[in-house]
Amino acid sequence: MYRFLLSRQWVILTLVALLLIPTMIRLGIWQMHRYEERTARNNLVTQALNAEPVPVEEMTSPGHTVTTHDRYRKVTAKGRFDTASEEVVRRRTNSDDEVGYHVLTPFVLDDGKVLLVNRGWIPSNGPSQTAFPKIPAPPAGEITVTGRLMPDETTAASGIKNLKGLPDRQVMLINSEQEARRLGKQVLGGYIAQISPEPKGDTPELIGGNPGSEDAALNYAYAIQWWLFSVGVPIGWVILVRRELRDRREKAERENAEETEPAAV
Repeated sequence: MYRFLLSRQWVILTLVALLLIPTMIRLGIWQMHRYEERTARNNLVTQALNAEPVPVEEMTSPGHTVTTHDRYRKVTAKGRFDTASEEVVRRRTNSDDEVGYHVLTPFVLDDGKVLLVNRGWIPSNGPSQTAFPKIPAPPAGEITVTGRLMPDETTAASGIKNLKGLPDRQVMLINSEQEARRLGKQVLGGYIAQISPEPKGDTPELIGGNPGSEDAALNYAYAIQWWLFSVGVPIGWVILVRRELRDRREKAERENAEETEPAAV
């Protein structure tokens, strides 16, 4: 009765089932790795958010690479904004997904080094994309700014191409090495997303608030789902085999009954 398993249809079905089981198990393992990675990143973000603010030069220096471990750390800096060297970062969205600019203003520290400060988002409501937008001025004179430390932006990490030939004082990515060459000064690695002082008139729109956490629980649920699927495949195969056996037995019984039925006189 099990000879049907050697038919072409059932051989293909069995091979597909045998391939699906390890594939689904591996997909579950991959989702679990994603869960662990996201959980680790969420823990780092939580630690950064709960840490006390420190002077920025304790966390970075010229040429320094800001690591994932230091990302979102709250830092402070004392100095003055250099609005004459201000730039805007193109194609950035706000909390409502409106496209505009991020305002990137060099902040000159007391020792002459420069900290890049992302002062927030402004709309791109100028006459054209090539014209430099009107930017609200920051506080004048010496002040203390507070922000969250961020690593230099790269195309690999952000997916944003670092286009050349842009209009004057417009960039695609925030990169401290690039800014050091432009300014001809020592620029601290990375940049900060400003938290305070808050701008007058709510513009630029600050972006340095508490970052959201990644949905690690979703990856955990996907892992369980894939593993349940891998268990369901052999169960489904057995159910199909039993159904095929039942149908074949019923057909055989009907044929036997027809053969043994007496002929009509």
